[in-house]
Amino acid sequence: MHNSLFVFDIETVPDTTALKNLLGADVVDGMDEPELRDALEQYHLEITKGNNSFPRQPFHKIVAISFLEAEIIRNGAQEEYVLKEIRSGGTLESTEEELVKGVYNYLSKRKPRFVSYNGRNFDFPVMKFRAMKYGVQADWFYQTGDKWNNYNSRYSADWHCDLLDVLKDFGAMGGGLKLNEVCSILGLPGKFGPDGSQVTDMIDSDNLQGVRDYCETDVLNTYLVYLRTQHHKGVLSDDALNRAITDCLDYVDNHTAERPHLADFKQAWQDSCNGEFLPV
Repeated sequence: MHNSLFVFDIETVPDTTALKNLLGADVVDGMDEPELRDALEQYHLEITKGNNSFPRQPFHKIVAISFLEAEIIRNGAQEEYVLKEIRSGGTLESTEEELVKGVYNYLSKRKPRFVSYNGRNFDFPVMKFRAMKYGVQADWFYQTGDKWNNYNSRYSADWHCDLLDVLKDFGAMGGGLKLNEVCSILGLPGKFGPDGSQVTDMIDSDNLQGVRDYCETDVLNTYLVYLRTQHHKGVLSDDALNRAITDCLDYVDNHTAERPHLADFKQAWQDSCNGEFLPV
């Protein structure tokens, strides 16, 4: 049984380094980075018959990995969560290789329960391809658990709770469902600043800190949605839910001096819930 939650999100930019092998040197030689990105989008438009220009998972470079870690305390079938930290991996000077190696090493020691939003479809596949690129082994990810309960089982929410999958009843509910949409009905901040579509421009403008800050607020939103999901399922009692939310508010208040984006998050949260942070 896992002793901690690892709520995570990644931010990426298009990785054009494979285009020479993918499209041929005669096609890409002489192109600058914007032209290479356009070529990558055009390639994906062609293979999807014009439906989607978004690069597939192998063609993403990770620029930020942010996470929230909380201790799991069990009382029979019920749980409580004690928030430990919210941060981004590495530093502003860390290379992608250092980020990837660092997070896999960190996770191999903790073997937590993962919580994500669309992590099965995007975040983990991207991390897998980048780990393979840099020669990172992750036997612990594939060899722990049993046939039905493990990190790779889609229905093992105690190992990896992908909230998009869980909230859509594993595909039974049709259509898309954005994290921002879920947040809007729960009185949570959701997207109140930059969004994922702006990350590449932010990186081009040397605003990696802004990307890391944005990614951390996405992690906070994901955690708060997870708390409400666990409460709905009866895993968290009313009191445990309120304590976890209060814990989160206290953490934000204690770190706003050096991390202003947390103060912005709390203000947006207060506006979204009309100051009623505790739902029950």
